[in-house]
Amino acid sequence: MTSQPSDASSRKAAKPIVCYTVENLPPFDKPFYELARTGMQKIDEVMVPPRDAGTFKVPAGHLFRISSVEGSQVGDLNLWNAHDLNERFFSGKTRQLHASHLTTGDRLWSNLPSLRPMATITHDTLDWYGWDEDGGGVHDVIGTRCDPYTNYMLSGVDYHYCCHSNLTRALAAYTGKKPAVVEHHIHDVLNVFMCTGFTLDTHQYFMKASPVRPGDYIEFFAEIDLLGALSTCPGGDCSSSHSDDTTPCYPLHVEIFKPVDGVLENWQPATRSGYSKTHGL
Repeated sequence: MTSQPSDASSRKAAKPIVCYTVENLPPFDKPFYELARTGMQKIDEVMVPPRDAGTFKVPAGHLFRISSVEGSQVGDLNLWNAHDLNERFFSGKTRQLHASHLTTGDRLWSNLPSLRPMATITHDTLDWYGWDEDGGGVHDVIGTRCDPYTNYMLSGVDYHYCCHSNLTRALAAYTGKKPAVVEHHIHDVLNVFMCTGFTLDTHQYFMKASPVRPGDYIEFFAEIDLLGALSTCPGGDCSSSHSDDTTPCYPLHVEIFKPVDGVLENWQPATRSGYSKTHGL
């Protein structure tokens, strides 16, 4: 260890500031989203089997809900612009604009250069959880996704049902292309229902048993036309293991809803960033 400089205490005493001042972002329009939810009608649904993934499409202005149906289970969510897979969910910027864990009123932002809201969380039955004594919260955007490459590096075993592989298979099936052709479109996720944080002593990423129970759900409003993919993590509720075939795992239910007529009369899909893209040249 390097010896401390004489002014170490004063350096450490610098006050933290929030990196982004987000007051200029459009506020969460709770009355609008509540109106959109009122009387909505289900138009489609997908049941994602354990240790697998499924895709679904959500038209702009519609809602989708991810529900626990049989047992405590976490899921890894990817989102794309339904017309352009190059525009996708940007977990890092979402984390910077909101927080490490998301809930009602937070938005899921797309990557550069579009940088626009893809979806807004309209309801979260686990919003009561907040932060526990370990520093854990629910629905994180800090973990990446379990993947077969890290698994092989750490264990020397090929495991094909990590969330990365599940999402890759699902996108390959949707596009009709081979997994190797679409794998690069799989991206960092919203860890739905997952309870995570950083240990207070070593600041390592941890997971613990998810508080989700059958009947719980998280719901989103699509701000643009969306293609989604959801993986049911092989870790189940993530209380013990990350990737294996022995942990109890359960399906997750995705439902797509259409608002009643008239709700979207004065609403427009989210627009891309207005930045000139000249980068100083």
